[in-house]
Amino acid sequence: MVRHDWSLAEVREIYRSPLLSLIMEAAAVHRQFQVPGQIQACTLLSIKTGGCPEDCAYCAQSVRYRTDVKVHRLLDIEVVVEAARQAKSAGATRFCMGAAWREVRNNRDFERVLEMIRQVRALGLEVCATLGMLTPEQASALKEAGLTAYNHNLDTSESYYGEIITTRTYQDRLNTLAAARMAGLSLCTGGILGLGESEEDRIALLHTLSTMNPHPESVPINALVPIEGTPLAQAEVPSVWDMVRAIATARILMPKSMIRLAAGRERLSPSEQALCFVAGANSIFLGDKLLTTPNAPLSSDEALFAALDVELMPAFADTLHE
Repeated sequence: MVRHDWSLAEVREIYRSPLLSLIMEAAAVHRQFQVPGQIQACTLLSIKTGGCPEDCAYCAQSVRYRTDVKVHRLLDIEVVVEAARQAKSAGATRFCMGAAWREVRNNRDFERVLEMIRQVRALGLEVCATLGMLTPEQASALKEAGLTAYNHNLDTSESYYGEIITTRTYQDRLNTLAAARMAGLSLCTGGILGLGESEEDRIALLHTLSTMNPHPESVPINALVPIEGTPLAQAEVPSVWDMVRAIATARILMPKSMIRLAAGRERLSPSEQALCFVAGANSIFLGDKLLTTPNAPLSSDEALFAALDVELMPAFADTLHE
């Protein structure tokens, strides 16, 4: 049964289960609600990099920190569409576009993004975007252009959020997710492990996600990638056991959602990634970069898929929310 009424105590009990028992329960739920051996392959492209006024403590694209990221304006439509074609040929079925904006503005750049969405969708790909905060009207425009999903991560618990970001509130994030949902877009929202948060913060984040009705269709579980020049440059990265525990708990709480093993995957060995898949992860990013952070090389992923007898999930853009 898919539930949306999880109590915080129930989430805490699941999260703190003995790890092997937790993995086995999550694997059973995964077999019941998902197709074992299928992985959704996504590709993420930064269509506008750097120069963001936000102060997210983990992000290389903030103007407040000195990092190696070079600012570039919004890419040309043709460049983005060609990148989508290449992603499709590599096996990706979802193409995600990220712009380092605090919020969407109703200007020529937004019109260009809408045209990018139209043309990428015409390739038969699912199309996801992460553009910052949205109004309901902007969300509707994105949906009308052919966007299938909107990414807007909650990052951490509401109580810890202010320690990581001060330039917007947790409620701002929830409002954007509500606007996307109201427009008929599927939601892609999750968190980052390794921000200095407590175990209780991780539990609270999973509780917030799992009590949304409906659940987010995609839940990225990210591991912090420390970036020189940001406040979290010296932070301790989460272990594979932290990742597996969060993934398994998310799978049990949100059995129909895609659980995405996202940032930080390049640090995991093939066997560690396989354990994440056993625990319920069934979506990854292909390509050597996630916006500005490194990702596992395609050749390694192809070898991993072959070793695990994994098949890539077909695109479902043409039927999603139609």
